[in-house]
Amino acid sequence: MNEFLHAMAMPFLACLILTGIHAYLGLHVIERQVIFVDLALAQIAALGAGLALVFGLGMDSGLSYAVSLGFTILGALFFSLTRRKKQRIPQEAVIGIAYAVSAAFLFLVLSRFGEGDEHIRQAFTGNILLVTPSELIKIVWIYSAVGIMHYIFRRQFLLISQNPEEAYRQGLRVRFWDFLFYASFGVVVTSSVKIAGVLLVFSFLIVPSAAALLFSTAIKTRLWIGWLVGVIASALGMTASYFFDWPTGASVVCVFGALLILLGLFQKFKDG
Repeated sequence: MNEFLHAMAMPFLACLILTGIHAYLGLHVIERQVIFVDLALAQIAALGAGLALVFGLGMDSGLSYAVSLGFTILGALFFSLTRRKKQRIPQEAVIGIAYAVSAAFLFLVLSRFGEGDEHIRQAFTGNILLVTPSELIKIVWIYSAVGIMHYIFRRQFLLISQNPEEAYRQGLRVRFWDFLFYASFGVVVTSSVKIAGVLLVFSFLIVPSAAALLFSTAIKTRLWIGWLVGVIASALGMTASYFFDWPTGASVVCVFGALLILLGLFQKFKDG
């Protein structure tokens, strides 16, 4: 038991921190119906990191992080500019295209790099087992700053996510607030993907919020349910990973999927 606690304490703490911010951001993503924006921004961040690597910058260097974050901010600007009152092309389609193009470009960039395959795998799966206390402190500061900003401007963010037509009617600068949302979202994603990988970050973002929707439409209630689902999935996934010697990130993602299925079945039988 002591060995289990020693091996999983830091990764589990990282999962709790990821749950805290991503369950909240997931509420906005689902309300906006831009489910794949996390994957797209994460992939754009990975593309920036891949280009930094090709140009000789270390994966863990400050300059590499700055390049990755810069690419993510550009992606946020692009997504905010593609939103219209009347969408000819659904924004989800634009986001999907951005994801596919940035993923393909990353493959091209790293195809001639000696360790390209390993870096591509790392971008998708991460390695949360290797998270360090200094990395946790860093993301706590970053996520706290983003959380405070979202709390201060919660009315604008929630109104645009839940009722964009009313936001336009009230004269809100929707593109500006969209950019601020996507930029702050990108800051979180850039930091999260470096630790946990694209797939696990996507699960933390979408599954808790989707599960919460099964039981409530109230934002506060959904947030608490989302946090609870994230904590349970993290604990069960890491326990299974340790005792069955499975990859940690993949284990947590699969537990997320299983929990969502079970909660969906429970809700179905509960409603008769």
